[in-house]
Amino acid sequence: MDPTNTTPTLALRPREAAKALGISARTLWTWTKSGLVPCCRVGSGKRKTTLYPAAELRAWLSRQAAAEERGGAQ
Repeated sequence: MDPTNTTPTLALRPREAAKALGISARTLWTWTKSGLVPCCRVGSGKRKTTLYPAAELRAWLSRQAAAEERGGAQ
């Protein structure tokens, strides 16, 4: 990332998202396949990729933390 760039990141690639969440890429993929973590699939054919919207990941993580505080895991 360029520290002089002021444009906010809209979405993260899988490795970036896993690193941001502090989990392995394999765990992220498992959560993605189960529909637990928010993502969007873009492209078609061989160029198809999965992206993780940064704002949605932050909101998801906040909901997970709130659920833990209430004593229930989601």
